[in-house]
Amino acid sequence: KLIQACTIIIWIASALHAAVNFGQYPYAGYLPNRPTVSRRFMPEPGTDEYAELEKDPDLAFLKTITPQFQTLLGVSLIEILSRHTTDEIYLGQRDTPEWTSDNEPLAAFERFGKKLVEIEKRVTERNNDGRLKNRTGPVKVPYTLLFPNTSDYSKEGGLTGKGIPNSISI
Repeated sequence: KLIQACTIIIWIASALHAAVNFGQYPYAGYLPNRPTVSRRFMPEPGTDEYAELEKDPDLAFLKTITPQFQTLLGVSLIEILSRHTTDEIYLGQRDTPEWTSDNEPLAAFERFGKKLVEIEKRVTERNNDGRLKNRTGPVKVPYTLLFPNTSDYSKEGGLTGKGIPNSISI
């Protein structure tokens, strides 16, 4: 039961949070992709609103979705939540090599890191496999939400869309 409890805690605080949090901006940072509010129903044929929709669909759309100021606030929040900090330590990394002198956990941690690097390779291979069009879609955006980024020690922050930190970083 302890192993299961620890596994759940690690999953929630690392990979689940990374998958939900860091992918928000690429998908929701452009308002027409995912408006946060719809202020009116689809108009019924024969109404003035329907005539407006037929005449100028862009204007009708803009009247329906989130107002400009609220959009700015929402997109700004999504961008902030989607950013990695430059001091994040990803799964499979340690900020200090002297975290333990016990050989058994050091060996287990090394094996874990190697498995994460293998996962990175598999994600990259799948993203580059032309037969798996669902991985990138028509705009060729590669899937990186659960890309561990273990092998990257560059400390790149910002909107990377990849990397699983050791903890929640808000």
